[in-house]
Amino acid sequence: MKKPLSTLHTLVHDMLSVPQGSVENEAVVLLHGLTRTEKSLLVLQEVLRYVGFHVVNHPYPSTEAPIEALIPHVSDAVAQCGDRKINFVTHSLGGILTRAWLAQNQLPNLGRVVMMGPPNKGSPVVAEYNNWAAFKYVGGPASHQLGIDAGSFPNRLGAVGFELGVIAGRRSINPFFSSVIEGEDDGTVSVESTRVEGMTDHITLPVTHTLMMMNPMVIIQTVSFLRNGHFDHSVTFVDAVLRALPEKMTSTK
Repeated sequence: MKKPLSTLHTLVHDMLSVPQGSVENEAVVLLHGLTRTEKSLLVLQEVLRYVGFHVVNHPYPSTEAPIEALIPHVSDAVAQCGDRKINFVTHSLGGILTRAWLAQNQLPNLGRVVMMGPPNKGSPVVAEYNNWAAFKYVGGPASHQLGIDAGSFPNRLGAVGFELGVIAGRRSINPFFSSVIEGEDDGTVSVESTRVEGMTDHITLPVTHTLMMMNPMVIIQTVSFLRNGHFDHSVTFVDAVLRALPEKMTSTK
């Protein structure tokens, strides 16, 4: 039976025709989301390394400081990329940090950016539960800045001016949060809230906010955008499942 990472390598190779080590002199900065660590992106990290990217999976104390104080951590990650072309792949808050950093810094060797579940227009969860002691304790100062009002941090950033692909989720395992979110959502952020003016491509997948970064479809689409500048909207979840199964299980003979 295939090992999990071997299966993902096969999916990337077969579905997107991306051979091992096919990318040269390019880096990817990975930035995790709020309350998470760099370990949440380990699967994605290994797949990107397989493709050939130099990967910097950079941790930062997401719950310990306001967004303004977290932005310099992006500089620390970029510094580890050398003179390579630099791409970014982010989850949730990591996308907001990247937008803020790129608004403040010129990066001549900037490549492409993929954001998974970014609260680009904030989240109503913040407005609804911001005064709850437990919410404040778990989310920390940065979480209070992610509201949907015009003065919230994401809504002050404006349009993006770089190649950006956004992946939104439409499955929730948190009915408590989803009850205050209008439209399709991933349990934390609405599909609509992931959109931002100036983005290059957008795709909605049946994944949750919490676990999307480990989903094979999300990983396949991430690699597709980094290499081609657009998502592969023809790939389906069924395709991914069939590719992951041993050949003898999918044979029609």
